[in-house]
Parts: sequence; structure tokens; C-alpha cells
Amino acid sequence: MESGDRHGVAGDGTGFGGDVPPTGGPPGAGDGAAGFGAPPPPSRAPSVGPPPDGAALRSAGAALLNLSGLGLGYALLGRWGRAVVCWAATGLLVWAALPADPDGVPAGVLVGYLLVLAAAAADGARIARRSPLGGAWRPVVAAGLGVVLLAVPAGGAAVYGSARDEARERMLLERLAAGDERVEAAGRQPYDAAKGTYAQAIRVYRALAEDHPGSRAAKLVPDRLKAYYRSVSAPYEQKRHCEAVAPLTHLRTLPESVDRKLLGELASWPDEPLAESLYACGVSRLGGGAGGGAELGELLRTFPDSASARQVGPAVEERIAAQVAAVKGDEPCAATEVLRGLGATAAGLPDERVKKLGAEADEGVVDGVYACGVDQFEDGKFTEARTTLTGFARTYRDDGRVRRARDIATAAEIADDRPAAGKRLPPAKRPGGARMELVISNDAPNTVEVLYTGPVTGTVSLKACSGCERYSASEGSRRACRAGGRNYPKARLRLPAGEYHFLYKHGTGATARVDSYSSGTKVQPGYTYTSCTYVIERSPFDFDLPRLPDPIEPALSPRGAGSYR
Repeated sequence: MESGDRHGVAGDGTGFGGDVPPTGGPPGAGDGAAGFGAPPPPSRAPSVGPPPDGAALRSAGAALLNLSGLGLGYALLGRWGRAVVCWAATGLLVWAALPADPDGVPAGVLVGYLLVLAAAAADGARIARRSPLGGAWRPVVAAGLGVVLLAVPAGGAAVYGSARDEARERMLLERLAAGDERVEAAGRQPYDAAKGTYAQAIRVYRALAEDHPGSRAAKLVPDRLKAYYRSVSAPYEQKRHCEAVAPLTHLRTLPESVDRKLLGELASWPDEPLAESLYACGVSRLGGGAGGGAELGELLRTFPDSASARQVGPAVEERIAAQVAAVKGDEPCAATEVLRGLGATAAGLPDERVKKLGAEADEGVVDGVYACGVDQFEDGKFTEARTTLTGFARTYRDDGRVRRARDIATAAEIADDRPAAGKRLPPAKRPGGARMELVISNDAPNTVEVLYTGPVTGTVSLKACSGCERYSASEGSRRACRAGGRNYPKARLRLPAGEYHFLYKHGTGATARVDSYSSGTKVQPGYTYTSCTYVIERSPFDFDLPRLPDPIEPALSPRGAGSYR
């Protein structure tokens, strides 16, 4: 008789547990109730001896069901504790993986979970090898279901991979947006202050395009680069050419760090705007403090064949011609400085045709320096006029105006101490007619230079008087130039009649306390004039200084005068 609780059935039928030998009762036992009944079946397959038939298929089914991560192999075997461990491991994996992160599941978590699945599969296969599956499950059905359920982790991995890719795309788009924000912020600042921010933005764009070429963010980079170029080159669009030079230079060198294929047409776009800005900025600075030479030189070296470079020569020539004309105007000093700057700029440019224009500027400077000194004299700037015209006479020795420049410089020096001498320029031509003699004697123990201006202008020098001494304040006018037998150094001048101004300058042998002295007189026809210069002791308290007489007197009534100490 067959029992439903047995592991198998008689005959050739094979259950999931395989053939199990029938267990007979004692001799004489039968089917009836009076006989001995069959013993209950064992709870699990014996652990020794060959496994029951179908063990391999049974083991494979349990292992595959456990590999799904759902612990179904253990559930069918009735090993619920082990099944709970599988569920907990899968739950921890899901908790660690969601929401999807661009970097995916941490490697340690994933490796740990795979080890748990592998252990569960091996353990399930071991247990199922000698144990039947619960219920009406058949090994073939269990194995097939295990294969089907393997799609669960595979599909989960695929879905998670898609979610992770989307998370990565969002992250890259956020990076792109951060780069855009930097460009926008930099556009509100001067380029020098924004250079660092622009550099950060371009690094973001380059990294997106090179490291993630297939991403949505990378596909947007070309449009962002166009916006980047527009922001950096904004000064050029606003015709602020000097401000545009630095940012356009940056854009022109960008292909050195960013792939030209990524930049496309943008790689060569800055050339023409940069050439235009260099020209406009350089020309605007011609003759000024900055000179414009740096920008024009860069233009001629970098873009020698450009339309902007061809305009440099005519622009410099036109500016020089305008300043040469301005030298004859109301502001010759300013025009001369501009002309000097133009000449230096032209001489320094890397173009031989432009260099030659420097000579034209230099010729204009010569006229400008002279005109400037004359203008300074007429404006009462006597110190500046003297410096300018003295420099002119020293620098341009072969110029026909050197003697005239020296006369004006002399008159300016006198006028600096005696303004009446600067009421008018010294005559350009020496007057004719009678001349009167002026004899100047030196009774001072130091050299004396006498400057004079009037109808004629000039200077004379007197050597120091050997043996002469300084006089007291009370005796200077009585004793100066009156010692009998003494040979005073003298200078003789022949002067046309007119009003003259003199400046006595004490030189070698004088101390810092010896003052120069200026005076004026009128020379009349028919007289011979004398003058005496001497030094008196200054009172320690500057009291009771004598009133110095006019230094030039007719010879019929000679008086001494000069400087004092």
C-alpha cells in the first residue's frame, strides 16, 4: 500500500525526494487495522550516504532562487531565519542605493552584498541537496523560477544604473549652471578683477566637454562658450578699446588650453577685434603719457598684414604734422611735449617706414623748445624760460637761434630777481648809433659775474680782487674801489643808450651768505659810466644796513655800489 507521507511511491515513479525503500512491518503484518502501522517518514534526508535522486536539480533551483536576493530558496526549504537574513541584506542594499547617487553604491556595500548572495546560494544549494522543497514545488519549476527571478537583480541593476546616470547628468548640469553663474558675475566686474572668476568658469566648461563628452551638459558647452566670449569681449562691443585689449588677448590665447575643435570658429574670432582695439587704443594715446607705443608695437608685431596695421603709419604722420603746426600756436610747450612723445613712439615701432617719421618729429621739437622758452618768458615764468632756453642753446649748438636763446635766458635770469627786466623780450637786432662806455670794477675778494639786458644783452666776468676785503656797513660806500695804487679787476662795456638792468652774481670765493644784487639804470649819450661791486659785513642782527646806491653812475660823479655780506 502506498503512503502519502512517504518520500516516494512504489514502482518507477520518482518524487522530488527520489525513490525511498519501503519500510516493512514485522512478518505477518498486513493492511488491516490489526497489523502493525508504518513508521512516520524522517524530517530530512539522511546526512550520510548518497543524496536522493534529483539532488543536483534541486540544489540548482534553491541556489538560483537565493541569488535573486529575495531568499526564496530558503523560503521553499522552510529555512525562514536564513530567508530573513537575505531580506535584511537586500533591504540594506536598497537603503544604501536610494536615492540614486552619481557615484553609485559604495564599493564596500556592493561587495558585501554580493558575498552575502554568494554565501546564500551556496548554502541553499547545500541544504537542498538532501532536503525536499516544501509544498507541491518540483525541482524543475523551482530551477526555472530561479532563472526567471535572476532578472530581478539584473533589472534592478539596470534601473539603478539608469537612475544613477540621470543623477550624474543632473550633477553635470549643476556644474554647468555654476560655470554660467561665474561668467555672469564676472561680466559685472572690470576684466582685471574678474580674471580669476573667468578662469574658473572656463575650467568647468573644458572639464565637462573633455571628461563627459556624451553628457547633456557637454552638448550645451558650445553655446556656453559663445556666451563666455560675449561676456569677456564686452569692452570691445562697447568701443572701450583700451580696456578691450587684455580680455581679447586672453580669448586669443584660449586655444592653447582649450581644444580648438571645441571652440570651433571662436578660436580665430578674436584676431580682428584685437587688431582693431590695439590700433584704436594706440592712436588715442599717441603723444600722451602712455605714448601708444606698446599697443601699436604689439599690433605691428602680431598682425603685420592686417588692415589696422596698415593704418599706423598714416595715423602717426598725421598726428606729427598736427603737433608741428601746434608749436606755433598758443601752447607751444604742451605741443612740444606731445611732439617729443610722438617722435619717441615712432622711433620705437617695429616698422622702418614709421621709424623715419621720428625724424620729422625731432625737427619739430627743436622749433618747439625755442618757442616754448619764448612763451614762458612772455608769460612771466622767468625761471622756466631760463631753464628751457639754456637747454636749447646747449643741445642745439648749430641752430641759428642759439645766440638769441642765450640773450633771452640772460634777461630771464635778471627778471627773476628784477621783474622790470622781463617787461619785453631783448631786441632781436643790436641797435646802431653811438655807444657809451661802462667800466665795472671789482673790489670784492671773490669773482663776480655781471648780467645785463636792455638795448643789448650779455654777461661779463670779473676776477676776484687780490688783497681786497669786506667793508663795514658804514664805510663801504666811502672806501670801495678808492684805494690808491690798487689794480682792481675791470670789465669795459660799450652800450647803446637806453634803459638797462643788471644782476651781480658772486661766484668763487663767496660764501652762502653773499647775496646777488640787481639794479637798473639809464645810459644816456655823451657820458662815460663806472660801477663798483664790493662786499660789506652783514650786521649779526641785520640792523643798520646801508641803503645801496645805484651801481652805475656817470664818471663825473662816481659812486660805488654792489652786494653785501
